Amino acid sequence: MQKRKLGNSGLEVSALGFGCMGLNFLDGKGLDKKDAITLLRSAVGRGITFFDTAEAYGPYTNEELVGEGLRPYRKEVIIATKFGCKDARPATGLDSRPETIRAVTEASLKRLNTDYIDLLYQHRVDPNVPIEDVAGTVKDLIQEGKVKYFGLSEASAKTIRKAHSVQPVTALQSEYSLFWREPETEIIPTLEELGIGFVPFSPLGKGFLTGTINSKLADVDRRNVIPRFSEENIKANLILVDALSEIAEQKNITTGQLALAWILAQKPWIAPIPGTTKLHRLEENIRSTDIVLTADELAKINTTVNGITLVGERYPEVLEKQIDR
Repeated sequence: MQKRKLGNSGLEVSALGFGCMGLNFLDGKGLDKKDAITLLRSAVGRGITFFDTAEAYGPYTNEELVGEGLRPYRKEVIIATKFGCKDARPATGLDSRPETIRAVTEASLKRLNTDYIDLLYQHRVDPNVPIEDVAGTVKDLIQEGKVKYFGLSEASAKTIRKAHSVQPVTALQSEYSLFWREPETEIIPTLEELGIGFVPFSPLGKGFLTGTINSKLADVDRRNVIPRFSEENIKANLILVDALSEIAEQKNITTGQLALAWILAQKPWIAPIPGTTKLHRLEENIRSTDIVLTADELAKINTTVNGITLVGERYPEVLEKQIDR
């Protein structure tokens, strides 16, 4: 597995990370504990060193799972987790008060069975707490050795700059894919200017870009609350998948591999974190790191996507309101 450095921080991670949320917090069921741990360790065995979790996934149980699964490899892997959701439930609201950050960090250390967190993100920007106070609190945790690097998630360029002036931001985590390209407008140029790495979540469009979704989702699927995944919007947006599938077939790769290779080709300091519960999908994703897209292929992909208008919001209203603008 190739390695990448997240901006100027010096933090080196596998080019492709592993988003752990779906192991037990996605479609209403997830994997049983034994199978989830097996998959995590299979990822390590295949070269992935970058794992993403959060107290809000479960809540709490995902961190416990990741902690147990990665325990034998702790010194070899980078574990990222997050604070900032009130009572660890995104729909409940936000809470990034300094005392909460400290309490969450201590609890996460115990659940992850470790004495340090490699990368600690603010899950969502809390409008009621100055970002300078948040950055200052994490700076203290770094000086105490409990945290190594500071990250933000779904933060605006303005917020990123303010936080970075107090404690260097190592990485921004936000949604980015051929299904959602908004970060290209302002976020990616800001990150490049400041030397901050980019960790795209949902690089496969929450599974849409794999080409496996073409009708109504199962009732237990958590994506049902996302407007883009209404039955009507799925049908309308399939034009994107069909177009990308044609390009992928010409290169003898899957549509999902094309989507990941495209992200990896954007900047050398981008490390996406696709998630999966299936070993064959994990292996498929990993193979995307060996795919080289030519300038002509990238231009064709961009022209194709730019000519398609996608429909549906990417979050339900209660979560959309939490996005920092």
